[in-house]
Amino acid sequence: MPCYRIDGVTPVVDPTAYVHPTAVLIGDVQVGPGCYVGPNASLRGDFGRIILKQGSNLQDTCVMHGFPGTDTVIETNGHVGHGAVLHGCIVGEDALIGMNAVVMDGAVISARCIVAATAFVKANFSCEEASLIVGAPAKVLRRLSDEEIAWKQEGTGAYQRLTERCLESLELCEPLGQIEANRPRIDAGDLKPKQKPVT
Repeated sequence: MPCYRIDGVTPVVDPTAYVHPTAVLIGDVQVGPGCYVGPNASLRGDFGRIILKQGSNLQDTCVMHGFPGTDTVIETNGHVGHGAVLHGCIVGEDALIGMNAVVMDGAVISARCIVAATAFVKANFSCEEASLIVGAPAKVLRRLSDEEIAWKQEGTGAYQRLTERCLESLELCEPLGQIEANRPRIDAGDLKPKQKPVT
């Protein structure tokens, strides 16, 4: 992975984490145990500190950054969908940030919340635990059900298993020129698509 020291501060990646080779880590970045960082993610610890805690994931093309002196944090088992932007905010334990959502400075997404795809969470936003947060600007729509929280946890578990799969078997290769006979499908175990229960 492209990894850059700045002002003498070097990123730290736990050996049990998986960071895709195209992700970029700069400066004061801390990637904890069992974390997954997807392709083309940008973690810029050149002003503030960037922290991914155990079992969290930051998917493809996500950006984490913050103002000087701030911490941008994904707490334990946090889940950040493709293309999301986190700037100087806290994503609580077991919370989910949907695809292409933006969470701004000083916002605190409490534990077990779900921020809907494309939501815009304003600076200094706060909410109760287990909230469904939607819209631009984002607001709390309602409390999540136990079923919805379990759905989120299943998805995070899938990314934790993906971390292990990538560490074990992902390798750079040349593409084939044609589809081989009896091409196998990837066996991702119990990761069959499930209908999202959030309405």
